[in-house]
Amino acid sequence: MALPININELINGKTVEWERIEFRKGWNPERTLKTICAFANDFNNWSGGYVILGVEEKNGQPALPPKGLELNQIDAIQNELNQLCRKIIPNYFPIVEPINFEGKKILVLWCPGGSTRPYKCPESLGEKPRYFYFIRKFSSTVKPTAEEEHELISMANQIPFDDQVNHSFQLSDLDLSTIKTFLNEVNSELESEIPNLSINEIARSMNIAEGPDEFLLPKNVGLLFFGKQPQSVFPSAKIEIITFSDEAGSNYTEKIFTGGLHRQLNSALEYLKDMVVKEKIVKYEQRAEADRFFNYPYDALEEALCNAVYHRGYDNDSTIEVRVYPTHLDIISFPGPLPPLDKEKLKNNKFDVRKYRNRRIGELLKELHLTEGRATGIPTIIKALKDNGSPAPVFETDDERSYFKTSFFPHPLFNLALYAENLAPKHISVLKYCVLQRSREEIFKNLKMSNHFKNYNKYLVPLIEEKLVNRTVPHVPKAPNQKYLITILGKEVLKYLKK
Repeated sequence: MALPININELINGKTVEWERIEFRKGWNPERTLKTICAFANDFNNWSGGYVILGVEEKNGQPALPPKGLELNQIDAIQNELNQLCRKIIPNYFPIVEPINFEGKKILVLWCPGGSTRPYKCPESLGEKPRYFYFIRKFSSTVKPTAEEEHELISMANQIPFDDQVNHSFQLSDLDLSTIKTFLNEVNSELESEIPNLSINEIARSMNIAEGPDEFLLPKNVGLLFFGKQPQSVFPSAKIEIITFSDEAGSNYTEKIFTGGLHRQLNSALEYLKDMVVKEKIVKYEQRAEADRFFNYPYDALEEALCNAVYHRGYDNDSTIEVRVYPTHLDIISFPGPLPPLDKEKLKNNKFDVRKYRNRRIGELLKELHLTEGRATGIPTIIKALKDNGSPAPVFETDDERSYFKTSFFPHPLFNLALYAENLAPKHISVLKYCVLQRSREEIFKNLKMSNHFKNYNKYLVPLIEEKLVNRTVPHVPKAPNQKYLITILGKEVLKYLKK
């Protein structure tokens, strides 16, 4: 039975991080057993991983084309795996699938995070072996330290909420057409097999159900993505976009997005793109190419909202809120980040996240290319804002980590009124005079004022700080040949004042 993933993208590291993939040219049962055990323990809630046999590894990446395996090798490996995995305590069995890839046969072992961790396995396959826990550290399988082992044991029966079985609903509450559409979107070969499979077989192959055949029940992640009525199961699993006409919040319009997580996320992103994101084009007299700016770059909003869907708590009764004010935009989810992230680290942009609240939601969103890899979302937000010339975002939580808020501020060109309000007549005179490069002496002579430090601080420094005027030698403020020139933003403010 095919896996619910695009194999080409898996092998090329496009939807699963390299740390979660282990390539093997051939069959090494002892080493493979330890890796399966480590993925099953899922120490960081990364959603386990994959062992790919028949593909050689070179510098942590696949060496393609694959070496491949002979058909008789694959049969022998599968038979041995069945016995080998019985040595894991408690027993754990990966989902195994032979694949035709680039003209060769390979074997993919999908090892989701186990539901009865922690797991132990023998250190060797000799007589009377010693049993140990194994975990993944970056792209290696290792024994945990004493502190890590204590933490792993404390995680017994602590299965992330999205990967837990839901005992209040049945497989009949899953919508087969939604599952089929998803598999089509990720280009999984499993889609073509659906007509010949029962819902039990499909749910097992996608790891969205668990239990014996006679009592197979859906997992929360299955209901969140593929439920017929997800909000009847999780009423707060929705996104609200609230647009305020003033800062007081007295007048507003509200749009609510429901349905499966990926559907509501896509719909909310389309709404933001169409109704919130605005573009401004700045043309120049002496240059053919114009500059384009956005009030909020879409890539930054997309990543922040995807992060909120990925990392929020679905056992929490609060929705995701996107609050659009005249002067800023907030994306708020509940609860806040897991340790070690806290208020101070967020304030200082230190995002050393290793543990995740949901391990399956991110996996499915990555398949749809809706989220970045681990710990890359916030750097993506920061880069998108920087590339657009926007102010830096603000990340916020409280001491109890009860919420997570990302605040965005519009590009300065979309806040011209605020800049204009703070300008005195002499500031405006400086802007008009600096359409050509001017020295400090020339500026104050034009103002008919003394070139005194006090006047410099009052009439020139504020324009520099607000990026309305630039120094021609920016890194040496006191350079003898220093001059001052109006910026694009400064010109736009003058245009606004003229209107």
